[in-house]
Amino acid sequence: MTVDGAEGPREGRRRTRRREQTRARLLEAAFRVFAARGFGRVPIEEICAAAGYSRGAFYSNFATLDDLFFALYRERAELIARQVAGALAGDGAPGPDVRTAVDRVTEVLLLDVDWLLVKTDFLVYAARRPEVARALGEHREQLRRAIADRLARAGTPLPAVLGDAGTAAHAVVAAYDGVTTRLLLDKDVDGARAWLSRLLTALLTDGGTGGADPH
Repeated sequence: MTVDGAEGPREGRRRTRRREQTRARLLEAAFRVFAARGFGRVPIEEICAAAGYSRGAFYSNFATLDDLFFALYRERAELIARQVAGALAGDGAPGPDVRTAVDRVTEVLLLDVDWLLVKTDFLVYAARRPEVARALGEHREQLRRAIADRLARAGTPLPAVLGDAGTAAHAVVAAYDGVTTRLLLDKDVDGARAWLSRLLTALLTDGGTGGADPH
């Protein structure tokens, strides 16, 4: 029971849950719309319609379309960083051999073409806005640190050209960026996964082993 219009704890929790659900639906709708049409071509009204909400619901969760776009990127980037860290951590035993680690990382790094389309839009957007570029760089650094930490703890000798685990992590992310560019053009997820696996193995083992040409 409340007095003088005060909100009780239960109603407050309900309100918080509704707000979280509204925000989640707006982010999900934005992801679909951005992937289909591209950021910069989508008005707020279109995202609201896709989520089934009004502009009021939008503005109660986000200040601008840019704000929503960065929240979407941050959500996905943090998820990927956690997935990569989890894949490399395994069961707490000593680090997996390079090929096993590569297989685990490849599975979580290659998501879907829709995500890559949204991420590419965001990269172009951030390139023209220094403050956004700095925030994006921080999220990419989080991913690199997760990879570098596991490489260091695994104790696997790395090719001399890479130097330490931090440099090797930069190489892993650069290889991923290159392969996903190709994936955006040919939409061949299986081919991209095979190529990334072979490329990372070669990078991290000074040549790796033979195998079928992923082309």
